[in-house]
Amino acid sequence: MPVVASPARTQTPRHAAFVRVTHWLTVIAFTALLITGGEIVISHPRFYWGETGNVNTQPLFTIPIPSSRDTVPTGYKYVMPDQNGWSRYLHFQAAWLLVFTGAVYLIAGFASGHFRKNLVPAPGQRTLSTHWGRIARYLRRAPPDPTEALSYNVLQRTTYLAVIFILFPLVIWTGLALSPGFNAAFPFFVNILGGRQSARTLHFFVSGALLLFLVVHIVMIAVSGFWTRTRPMIIGRSASAEEEP
Repeated sequence: MPVVASPARTQTPRHAAFVRVTHWLTVIAFTALLITGGEIVISHPRFYWGETGNVNTQPLFTIPIPSSRDTVPTGYKYVMPDQNGWSRYLHFQAAWLLVFTGAVYLIAGFASGHFRKNLVPAPGQRTLSTHWGRIARYLRRAPPDPTEALSYNVLQRTTYLAVIFILFPLVIWTGLALSPGFNAAFPFFVNILGGRQSARTLHFFVSGALLLFLVVHIVMIAVSGFWTRTRPMIIGRSASAEEEP
């Protein structure tokens, strides 16, 4: 009986090199920003609206946690360890890493047609019903369409576009608005936000939206198959349908 050779296992291109590199640099920068941002918030967990705000000003809202400074009234009888020094320094450095990485990603994305080919939904998918239909499939825990192994679904595309072109620019803008140097050089971009304290409050909420996206992103990766979804972002290729168990 002739021996039939098994077909070669094929692999399908999934992520370009610039997407993978900028993705993991963003992970590093965003993780550092979350940790240091949390330490900065602990140093003054009161948020204001307008140009100025301090312990003698009525806050817009207060996060109910003890502060790392005994001069900040929080209602608690103890203070947290003060990590404000190194956290501000690292927050600044990580922010510039994020800005640089984002700039490289945008330039390469537009030059290669990545956004048009991989992120912009097709004309027939730009409807609320299409998005609600994909959400319903998630809620029913329906298995992903085979084409989603090679491309993002419509909900992923819209979400990624919102994160890339709305949330990240906003978090960078509101973060820059907290810098006295930026305020002096470009007062219009600070005043349009309502002032430096308003920028800090907006920065907090935009960062929270990005954190929510990150949590949902990780959960969906775990639900869809952690290694199946993570491998392409590491090596650039995903197993074809024949390879999947």
